[in-house]
Amino acid sequence: LKPILIAPDREYSNPGFTRVFYYYRPAKLFSRFEKQEFIVPENKTAALVTAIFKKLMHQPNDLPEFTQYEQQTSHIRELMVCTHTQVDLACGRFGTPLYRQLRKEYAPTSNGKLRIWQTTHFGGHQFAPTLIDLPQGCLWGHLSRDVLNLLVHRNDSVSGLREYYRGWTGLSEFEQIAEREIWMQFGWSWLDYLKTGKVLAMEEVAQGQNPDWAEVRIDFAGIDGSTTGAYETRIEACGEVMSAFSSAKEMELKAVKQYCVSRLNMIK
Repeated sequence: LKPILIAPDREYSNPGFTRVFYYYRPAKLFSRFEKQEFIVPENKTAALVTAIFKKLMHQPNDLPEFTQYEQQTSHIRELMVCTHTQVDLACGRFGTPLYRQLRKEYAPTSNGKLRIWQTTHFGGHQFAPTLIDLPQGCLWGHLSRDVLNLLVHRNDSVSGLREYYRGWTGLSEFEQIAEREIWMQFGWSWLDYLKTGKVLAMEEVAQGQNPDWAEVRIDFAGIDGSTTGAYETRIEACGEVMSAFSSAKEMELKAVKQYCVSRLNMIK
């Protein structure tokens, strides 16, 4: 569960109303999150959020009462850009120009199929500028203006985005590393495959320490069920970089392990 606040937009937002996005996993194997979008009067916002939380906890809830406020926007892609300066200066300094370019140049030419939002922090100060691509659920970081066309239109080799891909939010940390390697081999079509991940083994380390290796399995299936398969991978530490985890007048640099896929086998 990751709540994120979204700044109002002059074009998208309606005075006196609150927009609520609710994204959830549709199944164990999936390729993108399901979305419910509501636009409710401000005095009903708390009740809607409470109903969603109760649904998440499998408790009786009043969510059906909000059907009249639900929007039919499953066809719209939402790019959420972190511009939360109050949490970290880098997110505002680097995220805001990126948001403005996406909002000005890409949303207006999308025929209503793409919206750009600026949001509060969702993790990863050190990756600024960073965004979430929904409903796909892909996280991107260290983005530069010259890769936005590829990210939005997907009109060239996916390898051009390798260094900016933080991972797919449907998987855990080491599973994400494996999934990126598979994606680089498959190309853009990989995004449409249903998938799930599992950590098979991992080095045992003290609490707070990062392991040097992990073995991961990624299962996948075509949307129509005609194609199924799985990959097993080994991920190993392959170096360190010195990085600051947040902006400050006096930067505190820490060594951060870097990982690479040392083995990737398709097993079925």
